[in-house]
Amino acid sequence: MTNQGRNFNTPTILEIGEGVIQQLEVLLKKYEFKEIILFLDDYTNEHFAPNILESFTTVKIKAQVLPSKLDIHELISLAFQMGNYDAVLALGGGAIIDFGKYIAFTRKLPFISIPTSASNDGFASSSCSLQVNNKKTTVPAKIPFGIIVDLDIIGTAPKPLILAGVGDLMSNITALYDWSFEEKHGVGNVDAFAAMLSKKGVNSFVRTPMSDVKNPIFLKELVSSMTMGGIATEISGTSAPISGSEHLISHALDKISKKPQMHGIQVGIATYLMALVQNHRYERLRKVFQRTGFFDYVKTLSLDKEEYKQAIDLAPQIKPSRFTYLHEEAYREKAKMLLDEDPILADLFYGGQ
Repeated sequence: MTNQGRNFNTPTILEIGEGVIQQLEVLLKKYEFKEIILFLDDYTNEHFAPNILESFTTVKIKAQVLPSKLDIHELISLAFQMGNYDAVLALGGGAIIDFGKYIAFTRKLPFISIPTSASNDGFASSSCSLQVNNKKTTVPAKIPFGIIVDLDIIGTAPKPLILAGVGDLMSNITALYDWSFEEKHGVGNVDAFAAMLSKKGVNSFVRTPMSDVKNPIFLKELVSSMTMGGIATEISGTSAPISGSEHLISHALDKISKKPQMHGIQVGIATYLMALVQNHRYERLRKVFQRTGFFDYVKTLSLDKEEYKQAIDLAPQIKPSRFTYLHEEAYREKAKMLLDEDPILADLFYGGQ
């Protein structure tokens, strides 16, 4: 049997640092982009677009503000209505990044991701979360040609957005354990290189000083580790290196919760729960969530424990093709029991009531 190699993409441009947005035109010229379109949301158009547009002298740039809600059909129409460009850029939060990424994918153009917050790892991944027939769906795209993260901009984001990013990144721990669990049960195969990259990313982050989540060193480690996770999904061709049972709980909450929270917040809570279920690295997770203030923030949200129990039962139906710990009834029952019996978890819901 002949072993065949694999082809996968990695970002050609990767700039993470303070003030790097000022070098945007220089970077574009380096890769011979002469005419580009920049997608923004209302916030980024108001706060960042004027300085960016004024800094351009030779590269032609068109800025276009997109609505906060667009479904996949509207994005496809938009992709073919716009003119001809060398590249697509998106500056903003998770939604605008996904919109730009999918438009670029549709038009087969290079995409440059410029996130304004580190609330999730979508800015570096090869997929998008879009509305398809009124249902939030993960759809394939391509990993960005470029990732430009200005830590000065990321640092202006509200603290809860950063904490959401922490929750999303730490889920690599439970996701990788779920991936191994699947392989042991004959469902899929673990890609060793992708798993190593995802694990190295989160392990690098947990050694970072965590007393100030807006410190540039902290933010750089957070964003760098998320980028490694995004590349791991490209290598493996699946979200498994960064998404497991904890993400299924979050997706289920999006369906049933009266007041869904940010993706990374829901994922972080579910990650700590699933680490207890898996009996794997929960002490490390506890320390990270305590030191960053993640748990303290969650206590202010008045979460409904019964919704989380319903989400646990619903989780296997979210992705029936997978086989995480929650696809076995015994582990679902254990998870629901831990919501009541683990003192930290119990304290997160309605102040422990």
